[in-house]
Amino acid sequence: MSPAEEERSLPLPERWPRASKFALSACAAAVAELVTFPLDLTKTRLQIQGEAAVRDGAAAGQALPYRGMLRTAAGIAQEEGVRKLWQGATPAVYRHIVYTGVRMVTYEHLRDSMLGRVEDESFPLWKSVVGGMSAGAIGQFFASPTDLVKVQMQMEGKRKLEGKPLRFRGVHHAFLKILSEGGVRGLWAGWVPNVQRAALVNMGDLTTYDSVKHFLLLNTPLVDNSVTHSVSSACSGLVAAVLGTPADVVKTRIMNQPRDKQGRGLLYKSSMNCLIQTVQGEGFMSLYKGFIPTWMRMAPWSLVFWLTYEQIRRMCGVTSF
Repeated sequence: MSPAEEERSLPLPERWPRASKFALSACAAAVAELVTFPLDLTKTRLQIQGEAAVRDGAAAGQALPYRGMLRTAAGIAQEEGVRKLWQGATPAVYRHIVYTGVRMVTYEHLRDSMLGRVEDESFPLWKSVVGGMSAGAIGQFFASPTDLVKVQMQMEGKRKLEGKPLRFRGVHHAFLKILSEGGVRGLWAGWVPNVQRAALVNMGDLTTYDSVKHFLLLNTPLVDNSVTHSVSSACSGLVAAVLGTPADVVKTRIMNQPRDKQGRGLLYKSSMNCLIQTVQGEGFMSLYKGFIPTWMRMAPWSLVFWLTYEQIRRMCGVTSF
């Protein structure tokens, strides 16, 4: 058998390992995103609500009422319909196909090839932190246009209730409108806080999952099964929520603000300016506005994603993460 024939006879994951891992992680992320998307919508509405309260309340002389997570979710279902809890799900799935596919492949490449494991096959924490933050930043940069569309489409139901005209007819129209109004640069509006948030979230998600999983395998009787994956994903979801929520609040507000014809924001000059205005106008804890729905989404998202991803890898003959 010639080398070419021998290569063609290999299973697909062995012939194209990175492409296979990209596809598998994208599939697992799509499943996790659809299951937990209503919590993401609720989180986005809560984060924008405080900004609207300060801006509109200042004009009216009184602050607008705040609603908690459950009341916000119930309000969306009652006022806009249950289907609106999945408004913006299409660009969210598009985003995770790009974001998760890139970050997972990048992290494994950094861990296994560039940064390297130590002799006992463990991955030092500092290397895991560098790998997780780098992978998250790279993945999010490529996925920023889809994230921008997702955030803006999530606010369309609220605009309709406020009597404002809808901005988009669908996902593709949103892409084209943002591109026509702000150019290519407009598609990457808010990419700096986006990338900052992704770096922090992945320091919590990828770094924590990988570190906890291999700590359990090396130091406890647990084996590489669903129990270990569940414990590791629970830890990663909590740490990711704590690290990522402040950056998520800033990112959401920057991406949702109105823009001029050059694609420049009219409310905030930069992510730091948004951070300062938010703390000055609403207090430090406003940076954790939406923390509960963020954590309640990240925890099941992380659980569904990692369990699905590990099982898909095993079924396809790819080694465990």
